[in-house]
Amino acid sequence: MKATAKAHPIQGLIKYHGMRDEERRLPYHDSISVCTAPSHTKTTVEFRPDADEDVYLIGGEPVEGRGAERIEAVVDHVRGLAGFDHAVRLESENSFPSNIGFGSSSSGFAAAAMALAEAADLGLSRPDVSTIARRGSSSAARAVTGAFSHLYSGMNDEDCRSKRIETDLEDDLRIVAAHVPAYKETEEAHREAAESHMFQARMAHVHHQIDSMRDALFEADFDRAFELAEHDSLSLTATTMTGPAGWVYWQPETIAVFNAVRELREDEEIPVYFSTDTGASVYVNTTAEHVELVESAVADVGVDTDVWSVGGPAEILSESEALF
Repeated sequence: MKATAKAHPIQGLIKYHGMRDEERRLPYHDSISVCTAPSHTKTTVEFRPDADEDVYLIGGEPVEGRGAERIEAVVDHVRGLAGFDHAVRLESENSFPSNIGFGSSSSGFAAAAMALAEAADLGLSRPDVSTIARRGSSSAARAVTGAFSHLYSGMNDEDCRSKRIETDLEDDLRIVAAHVPAYKETEEAHREAAESHMFQARMAHVHHQIDSMRDALFEADFDRAFELAEHDSLSLTATTMTGPAGWVYWQPETIAVFNAVRELREDEEIPVYFSTDTGASVYVNTTAEHVELVESAVADVGVDTDVWSVGGPAEILSESEALF
């Protein structure tokens, strides 16, 4: 009753914001994302019938407080599906920095859900597993199905699940990750989202954004898809900043990256667009042909960079790759 899984984090393209059901983490509206590779989370889980309590470790450190509660919600759901109450040991590690806006919760809960479902021998499809991962993080549902994926909203697991979107953009997309290490608290921002006076304005246009993004992906229209993602980042941030806490995640380096991207696009006609999730770090989306030039321009801002491509779905790894 042991399994190891790997999942890639997501970059939100049309992002969800706010939850109408916090326990099941049901979002107010649909969302679309793309997974980034080789960045990943690896997780090993083992159900232990003779153990007295659960053990959760991330990066070798015990998880406590709200983090442990979120993991427990996923573990308990799997135990309920499997029909047993065995204690579990869960160990996880990331290949990239967490809590700076690069989607570590998405890959973390996707890998956990995939490994838990395998260890419990549930025999589920990835869309099925996405409903398990969603209980830890709504974004994790899309990390389970991988690549470009669409999480549908709904009030139950049959409706609120993720499905992959096939598109020819998978091979050509390159993402320059601009690291701006400012800690952020995504969960609290989601909790108060509906209290922003901008939230209803976002709800009024997000459904059209979803339809437009799906169409751009089907047509493999790079500029239209990532222009939409850039504008959605601005919309999300406007809603976040106008909530009760007035969250402002962007840092001076964030704005400097935006300006560098716009200069490349306007002065040199390079296909390049910025995107942010809830954090200060920036995804800079471009094509394989132009990625070296773009990375150089972003690095000149004075931030650390990585170059990522599209990551696939969560997967089960061999026993030899287990963390314990």
